[in-house]
Amino acid sequence: MSMLLIRGSFRVNGGTKPDGDTIPFIPDDVADWRLVPGCTGVLPKADGRVSVRLEGIDALETHYTNGSYGPERHQPLKFAHAAADALLTWLRFTSIERHDDETVTTVPDKVPGYILTSGTDMFGRCVALVGRGTPPAYSGYRITVDKEKLERTANYHLLKSGLAYPTFYDGLAVELREVLRAAAVEAKESTPPKGLWAKDVTVEGAEIDGIASITNDDTGVVILPKLFRRLKDYFDAVPENCSLAGFRAFLAGAGDTFRILPDGEELMGLHRVVEITEDQILRMTHPSEDLLFVNG
Repeated sequence: MSMLLIRGSFRVNGGTKPDGDTIPFIPDDVADWRLVPGCTGVLPKADGRVSVRLEGIDALETHYTNGSYGPERHQPLKFAHAAADALLTWLRFTSIERHDDETVTTVPDKVPGYILTSGTDMFGRCVALVGRGTPPAYSGYRITVDKEKLERTANYHLLKSGLAYPTFYDGLAVELREVLRAAAVEAKESTPPKGLWAKDVTVEGAEIDGIASITNDDTGVVILPKLFRRLKDYFDAVPENCSLAGFRAFLAGAGDTFRILPDGEELMGLHRVVEITEDQILRMTHPSEDLLFVNG
């Protein structure tokens, strides 16, 4: 798969809130942002910084809000922070201090690295593979990304460590998706399971009886972040609500479009892969590595 390489540095100080799948990046040449394809251009901050979304993975939320209603929420922080710390450590930040508001201070204040991107998503975010140190080619050029190059990225590292869920969109080539999928399945099927897989109940199912069920650090369940975000929005729309009676209808209206791999038809609405029992046990009928989201 051909992807655009941009060389620069990862910098997280100055009030930023990096998590396990998002990291601020500043190119050596800020004009390189103009080379990133997509229906919406990348809009950097005054210092050239853009928050890069890691391709193919989804880490537990440390500070999610939908921007329309409800307070900022997080998933159980043990694995959310573990993913964020693993990303920063892999990038060779040697000291990480996390503050109560989820901002982070690091030593050094920046580290060299590069991104490999095929473009922006529907929200205008640059979606990329994240590499550290010296890149394999000159900045501003498109290169072929193969299995070897993919395995040198933070995306692969986080899945192999069991600290993020595989979450695929149709812009990622099949051969790269399969490498990431294999890394995630290996972590999940290890004895014992690695990282969050020891606590994940996305497919097994769990009782969900209100917002605390998915946010409490001690008792909250560990589930696919995309499902968490939909549950958070559902409960916060009517704060006194603790019932899942209307959740499948809510999912139907959310408009997530996906296919069930390897060759399923295009479906709309996660209600098609979510089951809810009368006693409020919620589960997904397919693991995230079996889903391919469309127009991400």
